[in-house]
Amino acid sequence: MIDTAILERLPTQPASRIAELLPHRWQAGWRCYARRMSAKTTSKRPKTSCIYQLRIELQHIEPLIWRRIFVPDALRLAKLDRVVQAAMGWTNSHLHDWHIEQQRYGIPDEEWIGGGDMLDERKVTIGAVLGEHVQAFGYGYDFGDDWQHNITVEQRLEIQEGRNNWPMCLAGENACPPEDVGGPPGYMDFLEAMHNSRHGQHADYLRWWGGPFDPRAFSINAANMTIRKLR
Repeated sequence: MIDTAILERLPTQPASRIAELLPHRWQAGWRCYARRMSAKTTSKRPKTSCIYQLRIELQHIEPLIWRRIFVPDALRLAKLDRVVQAAMGWTNSHLHDWHIEQQRYGIPDEEWIGGGDMLDERKVTIGAVLGEHVQAFGYGYDFGDDWQHNITVEQRLEIQEGRNNWPMCLAGENACPPEDVGGPPGYMDFLEAMHNSRHGQHADYLRWWGGPFDPRAFSINAANMTIRKLR
């Protein structure tokens, strides 16, 4: 019998190439092992059948803070959370939840009030929860500051390999608010103080943030660089 522990230590090579490197008596065993591992890998990765174009809008802030993204339907809802965070500019420092078709998704926690009715976002794909008919859904971030996002399904697109088959940010406007600023009311107070050097809290906010703040700033390059680093 082939020693699978040895096989797993082989350099990453195409299955056919590894078979050629092995002693003749091991080759049949390797091919069987490779087929079995390939089947396991395939079964764990849902196949992408379409791409969703989503528009994310942060609620209760003017001027509007929004982003447009591509995401494959095979992406887990938990991974969509990371993509939304990266596109918006959040730092994934707080809890979140989804509201889709009168169902709540997130990371279930029995110790949190209402946590028992939450479905596990790690176990469902975007395609499974959005399907062909969902047109809009909600995403909440930071239950203290209570940042609410409305996400619209703008299009369901065919896959174009090398063009749209990975998560990416396509467009957006205006900067993400700072974390822990106090939600929409706190953000408005922050902007007022930062833009008025005579404001009583100007120096405190300037020190807290670390320098000037431009509410109109948004870098699609930075957003996509962050998305590319996601695992």
